[in-house]
Amino acid sequence: MSQVISITILGIIQILRYKLPGLSDVSTGAKEFLYQSGFGNSFSSEAIQGALPQGQNNPLVCPFGLYAEQISGTAFTAPRKLNQRSWLYRIKPSVTHEPFKPRTPTHKKLVSEFNQSTSSATPTQLRWKPEEIPDSPTDFIDGLYTICGAGSSFLRHGFAIHMYSANKSMENCAFCNADGDFLIVPEKGRLSITTECGKLHVCPGEIVVLPQGFRFSIDLPDGPSRGYVAEVFGTHFQLPDLGPIGANGLAATRDFLVPTAWFEDEVHPGYIIVQKFGGELFTAKQNFSPFNVVAWHGNYVPYKYDLHKFCPFNTVLIDHGDPSVNTVLTAPTDKPGVALLDFVIFPPRWLVAEHTFRPPYYHRNCMSEFMGLIYGKYEAKADGFLPGGASLHSCMTPHGPDTNTFETTVGHGTDETPSKITETMAFMFESSLIPRVCPWALESPRMDHNYYQCWMGLKSHFSHEGSDCYNKEIQSKRS
Repeated sequence: MSQVISITILGIIQILRYKLPGLSDVSTGAKEFLYQSGFGNSFSSEAIQGALPQGQNNPLVCPFGLYAEQISGTAFTAPRKLNQRSWLYRIKPSVTHEPFKPRTPTHKKLVSEFNQSTSSATPTQLRWKPEEIPDSPTDFIDGLYTICGAGSSFLRHGFAIHMYSANKSMENCAFCNADGDFLIVPEKGRLSITTECGKLHVCPGEIVVLPQGFRFSIDLPDGPSRGYVAEVFGTHFQLPDLGPIGANGLAATRDFLVPTAWFEDEVHPGYIIVQKFGGELFTAKQNFSPFNVVAWHGNYVPYKYDLHKFCPFNTVLIDHGDPSVNTVLTAPTDKPGVALLDFVIFPPRWLVAEHTFRPPYYHRNCMSEFMGLIYGKYEAKADGFLPGGASLHSCMTPHGPDTNTFETTVGHGTDETPSKITETMAFMFESSLIPRVCPWALESPRMDHNYYQCWMGLKSHFSHEGSDCYNKEIQSKRS
């Protein structure tokens, strides 16, 4: 019988009762969920008081006859400030399963090795319309497909960008990603995620990070769901340094939420573990739920974050600031200041710059930019960029505001009234690596082949009339 036990948190870690609007519709019927607060903390949680061993991690006999199992997110010898691991105390160890076998039917749209045989390079600006919800029953695993990426999960360096579209919950199975960390951005429909550390409910406008190796299952309490997934190989997401901003701002550590211990002790004949390994899917059978962790402690954990809590920064006098100022999370490389992948958002905010073209500037970037839209409109694209859609501007590919946005903004002339961008949430995955695009993404019926037309209406406004007077004025001021 499933046991959902009242939760006790050891130590001084804060427990939050975090109420999500409308959550009474969730299949559990619960209106509130318990989370722990913080980022990079050493957390601890137990679903039965006394289940956590005291004074050591791996006693000869654990409380209540539990098994001790460590999950390592970094090498044992990684510097302490970077070292990530957690100890799980479970009813049966995760090793208790039959051998893995290739999953059938084969999932043909997941990639973790980006080379000439799996994907193509193109400098063309790309845009996709929102993916349709499948007609046939499709869960998160079968609804997940790769758009683009770079590097290799085998070499532990690189990233992949996926999208998903699903209409059913995962049943009698759990997913485990051995390749990297998932950062999931739902655009449509809530996700109810069960992990080995506990339960998370994630709404559009929130994100969830599921670290490499954790087993999880995703239910869809609202029915169909759609969204975006960034995956990083060989590193983990962390908070960006604030530099001259100071001690506060952007994403606050207190707003990241970690689950509390929850377990079930039931016999599940034919339960399936689906493991993504090198971009391929393998399955193994066992007769129990993997969500049998009664207590745990450590700093390697799943977590979620509400993007509406982000504290954005913006220029207050002139010019348009660089988008990096609104980085939520970053997966770093060994080169200082250069990201394997940044997660940047464009939330509601005030625009007050004087004598400034306020939308994003025209740009060619050594980084590659993949953009998505959760809701509303994006300020640089008045038309065609829809919630659930996406765009890709690769390394040094020109991009910027469309014709309509430019003409509308310039047409307002010297109107410098402060304005507020509201009811929108766009985001960007930005990488220093050059992505290769999967063939099904390039051949997708959702590809907007007329994307380039949004700039073709831009016309020359150049005029040199009065240039002599202007030059004389400049020379006079210099003398």
